[in-house]
Amino acid sequence: MKVLDAEFVQGFIRMANDGFLQGWHERNGGNLTYRIKPEEVEAVKEEFTAKEWVSIGTTVPTLAGEYFLVTGSGKYFRNVILNPASNIAIIEIDSKGEQYRIVWGLVEGGRPTSELPSHLMNHEVKKAASNGKHRVIYHAHTTNIIALTFVLPLEDRVFTRELWEMATECPVVFPDGVGVVGWMVPGGREIAVATSELMKKYDVAIWAHHGMFCSGEDFDLTFGLMHTVEKSAEILVKMLSIRPDKLQTITPQNFRDLAHDFKVSLPEEFLYEK
Repeated sequence: MKVLDAEFVQGFIRMANDGFLQGWHERNGGNLTYRIKPEEVEAVKEEFTAKEWVSIGTTVPTLAGEYFLVTGSGKYFRNVILNPASNIAIIEIDSKGEQYRIVWGLVEGGRPTSELPSHLMNHEVKKAASNGKHRVIYHAHTTNIIALTFVLPLEDRVFTRELWEMATECPVVFPDGVGVVGWMVPGGREIAVATSELMKKYDVAIWAHHGMFCSGEDFDLTFGLMHTVEKSAEILVKMLSIRPDKLQTITPQNFRDLAHDFKVSLPEEFLYEK
């Protein structure tokens, strides 16, 4: 099978384009990675041509030998659908989890996303936490979430509670809440470590003044998670633009009742009395 004909590649391309159409990927902003299933690798590996090994910049031993579909550094999401082979790549991780090599894609040159260390460290955490089910890590510059990082305390409990209150579906879609990373230089090991620590507890990590990281089992669930969190943030931004306080909202007991009926577990740390 041709790489570009594979269902997982088509799903990746669609997700990249959907994110661009949402306005989350100005210029070369954002990145997306997918941990490829072994049977998917087998189906397309005849097209692979391995290049030289390159240091990841961190170590991810439990991802040794795995393959990932990734967006390219400096590449534009808006161009992925137009010319996939020039803007995305499949990479292989070496036997120690220290290096990667491109085996397909980026045909006009380039390298994987500059935030590859963050992605791979988060893949490693989510692979362990989900018993291997999580395969997608998505980073986008979600406008309203970024705006809120200037006006809300950069605390997990505050962001989670405010976002939950904006739409009834939110605690059902992200019942574990969201984590928040204070501003850090992107692309390095330090922010990768901070984000992966949050990802042990959450599927969503907000980067102050930068954007959001989401993890999920497949493209639909991960995009839907990002979309839901950002939609909630949009409602909150609009509400705050009308007046600084709420005349009514969803109460802690309302959340408990919702959790009971929808059979989800909501941590009590987020159900504090204001």
